[in-house]
This record gives sequence, C-alpha cells and structure tokens, in this order.
Amino acid sequence: MKLITFAVPCYNSEAYMDKCIESILTAGNDIEVLIVDDGSTDSTASKADAYEAQHPGIVKAIHKPNGGHGDAVNAAIDAATGRYFKVVDSDDWLDKETLAEVIQLINDMELGGTQIDLLVANYVYEHVADGKRHEIKYTHVFPQNQVFGWDDIGYYLPSQYLLMHSIIYRTELLKESGVKLPKHTFYVDNIFAFNPLSKVERMYYFNRPLYHYYIGRSDQSVNEAVMISRVDQQIRVTEIMTDHIHSIPKDSISPKLYKYLLHYLGMMYTVCSALLITEGSEESLAKRDKLWEYCNNTDPELHDRLKSQLLVTFTNFKGTLGIKVGSLSYRLMQKIYKFN
Repeated sequence: MKLITFAVPCYNSEAYMDKCIESILTAGNDIEVLIVDDGSTDSTASKADAYEAQHPGIVKAIHKPNGGHGDAVNAAIDAATGRYFKVVDSDDWLDKETLAEVIQLINDMELGGTQIDLLVANYVYEHVADGKRHEIKYTHVFPQNQVFGWDDIGYYLPSQYLLMHSIIYRTELLKESGVKLPKHTFYVDNIFAFNPLSKVERMYYFNRPLYHYYIGRSDQSVNEAVMISRVDQQIRVTEIMTDHIHSIPKDSISPKLYKYLLHYLGMMYTVCSALLITEGSEESLAKRDKLWEYCNNTDPELHDRLKSQLLVTFTNFKGTLGIKVGSLSYRLMQKIYKFN
C-alpha cells in the first residue's frame, strides 16, 4: 500500500499543472498521484495521460464530466488506495524538502505501529501581486514531536484555521466520515477541512512549510470581486457546515474540538455577512438576514454562540452605520485571514 494519495483536481490547468505535479513526484515510489481531469477543454487530459504513462504505478489519470472542484475531490477519495490522503490544487505546489521529511515521518510511524488520523503541516501564502510570502504556523496551538488529541491543543489565533492546505487525513477515516462535497460549488474546501474533524482523535503537527498556496490571480475564487459574485455558493457551504455541527452530539466530542468548530464556523458567517454588506444592495442585506435566520431555525443555541463572537457582531449591525462597520470589518478580516 502507498503511504499517501495525492489528489490533484484539474480543470483547464495546462498552464500550471506541471509545477504542481512535478513537485509531488519528488516523493518517489511511496506515493500515489491521482490527476482528476474535471471535464477540461484544453490539453489537461492529454497531459494527465502522459504523466500516467511516464510514471506507471504512481500516477493515475481520472477523467470525468465537469462537476467542479468538490466533485473532483470526491472522485479522488473514492479511488484513493494510499494510507493517507492530501489534496493539492493544480496551481499550487509542495516544498520538496518538507515533502521528503513528511514521507519519512509517516513511514517511521507506520513501521513503529503508530497510526494517526490527521497530520498537520504549515502552509505558505504566495502573493502574486507583490511577491510576498506569508507562512501559517500552528505553534502554541498544537504540541510538537508527539501524537496528541483534541484535549491537548492550545489557543487558536484568528489566522490559524485548519485549511485544506495544512491537512493530511488518514484515508480510511476520510471515507468513513462520509464527506461528500457538492457539485459545481466553490469554497467546498471548507467542508473538507471541517466535517471530518469530528471523527479525528489522534493527530501529529509537523512544524515545517509543506504547501505553497498561490494567491492573487484575477480569476481566482478568493479574489474579492469573484467572492462577491459567488456569495450564494459561500452561503450554501456555510449552511452545510451548520447542518454538520448541529448533527454532532455535543457530548461525543472534546469540548476543545467543539470550541474550534464554533471558531471556524463563526469565520464563515462573518465572511458571508461581510461580503453581502460590501455588495450593499437591499437584496444582499436580505440574504445576510436569511442566512442568520437559517442558523437560528437549525440550532438556536449555535446561533446565539456564534453571534457572541466579536467579528460576527460587527457584521450584524443594521442601517447605514451597520454597513460601514461591516465593510470595515471585512477589510480587517482581509488583513487577519489574508485570504485575498
């Protein structure tokens, strides 16, 4: 069995997929690379087939009708045979030195009979506009050089969410979690990084930068104008995450995990609300109120706990002042979360 399955969802990725795939292939024969061609109309499909032919037993090309990023990830989860599973978007890449160290770490744990559910590593924002780099670390959140559980974690800063870029799941756990990402929907990586956590018990934090996240293209999903135009999809993802946390019996998970899930979901509601306020139309403000109504109807206690969070409060003021405060809070979030 391969140590790690790397899933590379691709849609018309011919211009940049080589850098991504070549960075993964430096790991050698211990890995499986699933290149998922999501109905591309350029040369992505032929490139995927060429990689499979050049690296038999390592690379597998999966061709499917277009269903969006989440559907491509679903296809990779179903096909994965590696012990662990990581998604690498086709415009991003991995640090080859850190990747070699991660492979060695997992191999040593496997040989020693140690099994974990989740491995966390640092990731780096690569800002295309100004060439700046910003590394997200989890020091002071997770213990280092040991296997730990949720009760052992520390305090999260606003920028220290577990995102798709930072996590490697145990494949069997991921499949058992039943996570299915919706088709033709952006921002589903939040569901991937959120829903399976209720099944995670044993973790390991590797304090090195593995994933490089390329950010700043004008057509990128986290571009502000694009986010506003796709806010309905952001709302859909937030509602799915709301349904999930509501479905978890609170006495079945660590209180620290539940607190973290609240922390993450509060960020999602804040981003949705701030985007709708920034757009500013009566229709958008009505969507903000409807989203919070959905939360209240689903779980009143959850609704009240989320609204008690500071940044959430700033995006729920009414009237002209509320719009100004909400817009200012969005600018603040851009600086804190550095998402675009």
